[in-house]
Amino acid sequence: MIKTIASNKKAFHDYTILEKIEAGLVLVGTEVKSLRAGNVRLSEAYAWPVNGELYIQNMFIGEYKQGNIHNHEPTRDRKLLLKKKELEKLIAKTQEKGLNIVPLRIYFKDALVKLELGLGKGKKLYDKRETLKKKVMDREAQRSLADRNKG
Repeated sequence: MIKTIASNKKAFHDYTILEKIEAGLVLVGTEVKSLRAGNVRLSEAYAWPVNGELYIQNMFIGEYKQGNIHNHEPTRDRKLLLKKKELEKLIAKTQEKGLNIVPLRIYFKDALVKLELGLGKGKKLYDKRETLKKKVMDREAQRSLADRNKG
């Protein structure tokens, strides 16, 4: 069973997502409890390789309200758990010009916390405009079909 905690809509606006990958996260107890409460923000987060490992940086997981002095730091770097071949492939692709690893959504898969990563290429301003125009036209087409089917 998959329960989505949060998704990063900004990533789809700023990047063209070429590939999606599922990764695990190394978390402490209060972070998991805070995630269950939905206290997370992915909008400024990104993944970055450090010494052959991949870390998620700037992902905000708010402090757990009932936590004590052992509460976690909200924006600490968190290690991502990937298979070695996936990790090497992602690190190699980030060396290419203009490719970034961005988090798309965070969710519970059974009892485990998973992060969906996207390999994205940054959009230019005119690409963003084209995407918005396409969305508006699709929405209008859906409305006209719905209106035609009603009456």
